[in-house]
Amino acid sequence: MIRNDIRNIAIIAHVDHGKTSLVNEMLKQGGVFRQNQEVADRVMDSNDLERERGITILSKNTAVHYHDAKINIVDTPGHADFGGEVERVLKMVDGVLLLVESFEGPMPQTRFVLSKALELSLPVLICINKIDRPDARCAEVVDEILDLLIELDADPETLERPILYASARKGTCTLDLEQEGTDLRPLFDAIMKYIPAPEGDPEGPAQVLISTIDYNDYVGRIGIGRVSRGVLKAGQMVVRCNYLEEGKVSPPWRLTGLFTHDGLKRLPAEEVGMGDIVALTGLEDISIGDTVCAPDTPDPLPFVHISEPTVSMTFSVNDSPFAGKEGQYVTSRHLRARLYRELQTDMSLRVTDGETTESFNVCGRGELHLSILIETMRRQGYEFQVSKPEVILKEIDGVTCEPIERMVADVPQAYAGAVIEKMGRRRGVLEKMDDTDRVRLEFLVPSRGLFGYRSEFLTDTRGEGIMSSVFERYEPFRGDIPHRNVGALIVYETGETTTYGLFYTQERGTLFVGSQVPVYAGQICGENSRPGDIVCNVCRKKHVTNTRNSSAAEESMRLVSVHPLTLEECMEFIDDDELLEITPKSLRMRKRTLSHEQRAKNASRGIKI
Repeated sequence: MIRNDIRNIAIIAHVDHGKTSLVNEMLKQGGVFRQNQEVADRVMDSNDLERERGITILSKNTAVHYHDAKINIVDTPGHADFGGEVERVLKMVDGVLLLVESFEGPMPQTRFVLSKALELSLPVLICINKIDRPDARCAEVVDEILDLLIELDADPETLERPILYASARKGTCTLDLEQEGTDLRPLFDAIMKYIPAPEGDPEGPAQVLISTIDYNDYVGRIGIGRVSRGVLKAGQMVVRCNYLEEGKVSPPWRLTGLFTHDGLKRLPAEEVGMGDIVALTGLEDISIGDTVCAPDTPDPLPFVHISEPTVSMTFSVNDSPFAGKEGQYVTSRHLRARLYRELQTDMSLRVTDGETTESFNVCGRGELHLSILIETMRRQGYEFQVSKPEVILKEIDGVTCEPIERMVADVPQAYAGAVIEKMGRRRGVLEKMDDTDRVRLEFLVPSRGLFGYRSEFLTDTRGEGIMSSVFERYEPFRGDIPHRNVGALIVYETGETTTYGLFYTQERGTLFVGSQVPVYAGQICGENSRPGDIVCNVCRKKHVTNTRNSSAAEESMRLVSVHPLTLEECMEFIDDDELLEITPKSLRMRKRTLSHEQRAKNASRGIKI
């Protein structure tokens, strides 16, 4: 049977192409808010980190009503590092709305999410967003999208569907660029017409595939998925099974709660039917990919294959002289529990025990993926230290291969040469170059070649360049890439930095710490302007003498080059023999071996760490 009163759709796009802004307007025009209600911009980005960084990190469910139908909407992340969030929610919907920016056109993540939707044979609606931009080039973008669809072997129906033109910020949509839109009705009508209604057996035994996990302190784990068959009722007995665990079925358990999405709320429901997206509670160890079924017919559904991680880091217990002073959770037991708990909600993450009992190997989809996890943990009170990010190598047919990414850079013409030169040093190969007012460069570059490049890229393009990348494939190892051609300034003794000590150190390079900051011996306090590390006494105090200095001499002792690093910049800066100490209040880079004498002995023996 077909249930015509429901549509389930995911909005997919590249980062910053306007997904969350469009959902915002769909909620407003879908009657979710009162007319006089004050609504925050990008209301779906409810996470603190999402609002600070201006990106979507987690997939979220919402719903609006249009005429007599309910449209369940899934807002997905656009950044390639969170592609796992997109892959798993595609099993929850019956179609996707592909959003493409009117100036940038199809980007690497656009290709990735579109290919995943076409692999699952999901109908695709195409919408060109930000048509009110003065530099919009809608006709060219439409041609680029059609070329991409043909390249990905899209079915003829996808090519024949009308293309929507929208301004998410204004809340308007039109089917014809010559006629200006007034609201989002053309978008809602297209969803109702071209996104199929859910099909299934409403009378059969209940069956729900869990695609998302949420957590609540009061009810515990919450499984979210679409009802594929039958009816679920609150208080009903069900079992859990998994397609990958053939023949394994959990003991029966009772559904303590059923919830459906309506606007930004979860509403309790006594009964949900085939096609509904439901949140259910009652089982502690439910996880993504599980199927919840009626006890008499345990019939697991297959889940999508989530792409493997490409970057790894080592998380370990903080063993610096300042360990335990700022964090609430500092032991390996706390660190282990938190990392393994993250696995329950993040399908793209891998965690294994490290070489020692106090270290763990954490693998993710990219630097941003891991940095978001680190930032979340430090805000929750965890204290630990991490190593330099490294790519995950694979043996394919006896050849060592590394992950290759497709990197697209949009830069002014004057800076294209600098970008091409830097990419060449990092073993990148120029695949495509489009020359207009701005130059679009497309490279295939090793993932490790992009470590630490974003800050260089912004410097080379004077902040005017835009770059993005997505995993492409594995290729044979391309050779060594120089990571850092300068050394570090290292603290000589434990103490508190002084203006006097820093003033005579800043001539050596760029300082990362200011005055009156506690530091310890072996900590990195700056970047040397030349290769090689230098040990500096930044805690040195001015000796008292019987000679009085003039006030002018005292006032001239000013620090001019203090540059505190962000979490991502610290991750990019550290080398193999260095660690990054993470606490709720501080970020400190340090040498693995804090003793200056021991480091000198290791260097004389040719030992790096």
